[in-house]
Amino acid sequence: MAIKTFKDLDAWQVGMDLVVRVYDVIKRLPVDERFGMATQMRRAAVSVPSNVAEGHACRMLRRYRNHVRIALGSVAELSTNVEAGVRLGFWDRSLADQMDADFTRMNQLLNGVLRSIWKQLLAEAATCAVWIVLLSELL
Repeated sequence: MAIKTFKDLDAWQVGMDLVVRVYDVIKRLPVDERFGMATQMRRAAVSVPSNVAEGHACRMLRRYRNHVRIALGSVAELSTNVEAGVRLGFWDRSLADQMDADFTRMNQLLNGVLRSIWKQLLAEAATCAVWIVLLSELL
């Protein structure tokens, strides 16, 4: 299937599923953590598909790469928050293991997007190199 918009990307779709999952997990936080940790986790979760979307929409490979890297950072932030929640007794280890599987899948997809961007950047560089050679022959 051809990718027409960011919504066609697996990374965006799985990122949106991750948002729903994180929001569900946040409901299990104690009331006194519903502002601090919950807010941070919500922002990090929404950041993942948002950065995929923004990067894809800007149509500039280097900016896209940067946005995907930010999304990877947000996944790492979520993973850290889940681990902190386990250590603080908010969740049990089995929930953290399930979330880690989600984070691993998200990381795989984001790294796949990065590989695709690198291939496009290399192709772009090769095209530029050909033009440089052709121009140098004309001079």
